[in-house]
Amino acid sequence: MELSRRSFIKKTVVAGSTAIVAPTIIPSKVFGANDRINAAVLGVNGRGKSHIKGLMAQDNVNIAILCDPDMNLLKERQKSFKEKYNKDVALEQDLRKVMDNKDIDVVSIASPNHWHALSVIWACQAGKDVYVEKPGSHNIWEGRKMVEAAQKYDRIVQHGVQLRSSPAVQEAIGLMRDGYIGNVYMARGLVFRWRGDIGDQGFSAVPDGVDYDLWTGPAPKRPFTKNLVHYNWHWHWDYGNGDVGNQGIHETDLCMWGLDVGLPSKITSMGGKFLWNDCKEVPEVLTSVYKYPDEGKIIQFEVRPWCTNTEEGATVGNIFYGDKGIIVVDGYDKYTSYLGKDRTPGKSGKDGGESGTGMDRGAGGTDGHFANFIEAVRKHDKTILNGPVETAHLSSGLAHLGNIAYRLDRVLTFNPKSETFVNDPEADSMLTRNYREGFEVPEIV
Repeated sequence: MELSRRSFIKKTVVAGSTAIVAPTIIPSKVFGANDRINAAVLGVNGRGKSHIKGLMAQDNVNIAILCDPDMNLLKERQKSFKEKYNKDVALEQDLRKVMDNKDIDVVSIASPNHWHALSVIWACQAGKDVYVEKPGSHNIWEGRKMVEAAQKYDRIVQHGVQLRSSPAVQEAIGLMRDGYIGNVYMARGLVFRWRGDIGDQGFSAVPDGVDYDLWTGPAPKRPFTKNLVHYNWHWHWDYGNGDVGNQGIHETDLCMWGLDVGLPSKITSMGGKFLWNDCKEVPEVLTSVYKYPDEGKIIQFEVRPWCTNTEEGATVGNIFYGDKGIIVVDGYDKYTSYLGKDRTPGKSGKDGGESGTGMDRGAGGTDGHFANFIEAVRKHDKTILNGPVETAHLSSGLAHLGNIAYRLDRVLTFNPKSETFVNDPEADSMLTRNYREGFEVPEIV
């Protein structure tokens, strides 16, 4: 419930610090073009490094705080931050203190998946604007709560699917909307990444400098293992969502964007672990099908590890099928098209000329997606966001539905309006989770 965090804060003392005070809701404000925006980055491993770079690439944006439960990582990032930008940056292990800091205007969230939605909600309640890494949520119910929080507190929330800021990808979507490949009836999402054997490192003592209770947050608290901290939490259900909920969110989002659909009504998934006897809980190979009977459309989504073939030149991307041709989006920043029975090459596009932009550079990279976010923050105008919070909920939700169908091993019927399954209490129980005391996603945000 909403009061649980506040009651937790009032009675909790963090080791070596004073009790945390509940945040004050601050009013919306419109930044002038030259007003400095103070930012905090939550989670500094992996994608957090790109968030630091993306924010520091913006005009008059200052990163004031780096936050992570691992003080060892924080000190490394503080050192490299000083070397690269010749600036000092404060360190904080507890994100609740960041939320309470009235000098912080925006937070950028690159923590593990199980923390995303609650971090967004707390930030919105504290009057801060948010950039959140994909997936927006760890489950469908909390994704909806994230949308409600952004709406209730009138906050700017950008989802970290940077290909939405790519001019080339935007052009491809425009072509489909204009009928360039005719009636677009199907999309395929491809996630062919090198995901090797991660072994099993067993349980061990919590390393010095790591606040494992804060790392765990809303999720069940298991005995500490390096199988989780850092990165390999992606492959465990309590913390991650597999590769369909990792790399795959870029592609689930684009499938839905290109087809102009929301959540489906029929879902089925099959897959498994076929290669390695390691500690991954999620499938290495996963094929999901999402059907939209009323719209006459379908999404096919495939996750598999390399070694593999390419499909239409793509190993990570999307293929859209129309009755006049196909459009292939390869990665984050380019597309090609083929028309008619003879597959005549059609229009194509690529950001940044011959070199492209890649994952972080240019309008369609992380830096450009942050530029769109900061512009929306300065104008306090969520309508100009390329990846608004609603898309975070839906693209993450598609991945979650595929995972639920895989775990239950049956075809599921879903009601997109109520965001519940049809006469299926077992499946409904997987739309949310039990949250640890003090880290509950509130029913009323």
